[in-house]
Amino acid sequence: MKISQQKRDKISEQILSHLYHNFPKSFFTAEIAREIARDEEFIKNLLNELNSKDLVFPIKKNNQGVQFLKRTKWRISNKAQQAYKNLN
Repeated sequence: MKISQQKRDKISEQILSHLYHNFPKSFFTAEIAREIARDEEFIKNLLNELNSKDLVFPIKKNNQGVQFLKRTKWRISNKAQQAYKNLN
């Protein structure tokens, strides 16, 4: 089933909102998908689109500097965080 661009944009807004309201905490893709009640692969695609627009960025290493093998954490970018902050 194909999802319209308008619905993709709304879901992307939900992702950004969730990341903004929990700033500076980062979340795994699965945690974001669970919070938004969507499929992980779909959320991963949207996160990659948001990353290409510099609105989120991936965190590929844990606090000890060890690379995650299969998972990625995501955090809202400073640019997007400032834009949200200026809206409120």
